Amino acid sequence: MSEDQQFAAEAAAALKQRVSSLDDNGLDLLFREARSLRAWTDAPVSDELLHQLHDVFIMAPTANNAQPVRVLYVKSDEAKKRLIPCLNEGNVEKTMTAPATAIIGHDLAFHETFDELSGREGGGARFADNAAAAETFAFRNGSLQGGYFMLAVRALGLDVGPMSGFNNEAVDKEFFAGTEIKSNFLCNIGYGDPSGMRPRGRRFAFNEISEIL
Repeated sequence: MSEDQQFAAEAAAALKQRVSSLDDNGLDLLFREARSLRAWTDAPVSDELLHQLHDVFIMAPTANNAQPVRVLYVKSDEAKKRLIPCLNEGNVEKTMTAPATAIIGHDLAFHETFDELSGREGGGARFADNAAAAETFAFRNGSLQGGYFMLAVRALGLDVGPMSGFNNEAVDKEFFAGTEIKSNFLCNIGYGDPSGMRPRGRRFAFNEISEIL
């Protein structure tokens, strides 16, 4: 075992000794009691907090450590005006009143940094020459990172409002022109206003969607 491998193993073991699981409050904050928000308070989301958010969610796993996700934060009035024509009508107000809207995308050119991030020389070449494989890989792992992103937002005390009601092609043209980045979904983030919140929808029971073989 190399020195680097030994250090990594010791760090992983130390983490499990320090904390083995989340308590009920942590699980409630991230999952059981957390809700998607549609209305927002005036409390701002600072750029410093967005940097902290990045430092948290980027540590979660992706295949080969490829990290194809790309995040564009829409905060300024000018940027929000550019986003309006891309939104479904029902999503305009809640997006314009959110302190920030994250455009969660994935970069189809992720293969350019694949070798560096994965530590596997020549690994990115198989995606450079296969657009279909690159698209599948980028979408799958970018979606994973989008999920990590939302959990990190909640873990830092903010609320999320994910949306798919928008025109992907319009967003890509307006915000990602000249790149190989493709939008996946939008996520409003901020400090939510729970007034007027609807009751939580039913969730599937284990035996409705899961099977143990």
